[in-house]
Formats: sequence, structure tokens, C-alpha cells
Amino acid sequence: MIDADEADDVTQDIFVRAWEKLSTFRGEAAFGTWLHRLAVNVILARRKTVGISRQRHDAREDALDEVGTRPATPDLGVDFEGAMAALPEKAKQVFVLHDMEGYTHEEIATMLDIVPGTSKSQLHHARMALRRHLG
Repeated sequence: MIDADEADDVTQDIFVRAWEKLSTFRGEAAFGTWLHRLAVNVILARRKTVGISRQRHDAREDALDEVGTRPATPDLGVDFEGAMAALPEKAKQVFVLHDMEGYTHEEIATMLDIVPGTSKSQLHHARMALRRHLG
């Protein structure tokens, strides 16, 4: 998301911001999910600043109307929806709840009326199946 030249500075900024904002973490989602969102926000803010300083930022509302689109290449795309559809229902539920929504295995176990170990196992199986399908 950012040039390699700026990666060290941005990484440091992310850790400083995380330290400053740690008190705002409410524990409603996984810590990793919270930290990822914070990192993305710092990176996006940096990209905007860099774009403005390099005079690449265009604030006009119609700026994207002038940009061409890439020609469609369906053969090169990743069929994530197909991969998700091929998953067993329980594995799909655990994958979505854990990796996409940020719930813990204990929370998932409560929601799906299973034990946390089953949640971990289902997540592992879902990830392996997705790798096989997408790889």
C-alpha cells in the first residue's frame, strides 16, 4: 500500500498510533482486527499526504471520470465466491466469523453451540480448502 522507502517510517507511525489509541480498544473484536484497521487508516492518511505533496491528489469530485478502466480479464481473476461456495456450511460460518468478522473461537463456539476446539478445527479446514481452490 506504500512505497518501500516509506515503510519503516509508516511502521513506526503505526506502533506509535497503536500505543496512543490502545485505551480505545474495547475488545468487541479481535485485537488483530483492531490493529489492522488502525494500520490501514495510518497508511491511507500517509498516502493522501504523500499524494498531496507530490501534487498527485486531485480533490475534484469528477476526477475518477477521466480515468480509464483496465480491460476485463476473467481468466486471471480469483474465484473467491466459488471457493467460499465449495466450503462445508459449518467451515464457511467459522471462517466468516473468525477471519472476516474478527470473533474469537470462544465467541464463535457460543454462537454456533460448539466447543472452541471445533471452531479451530473448522477454521483450519476452511483455510486449507480455500488454499487448494485458489492456489
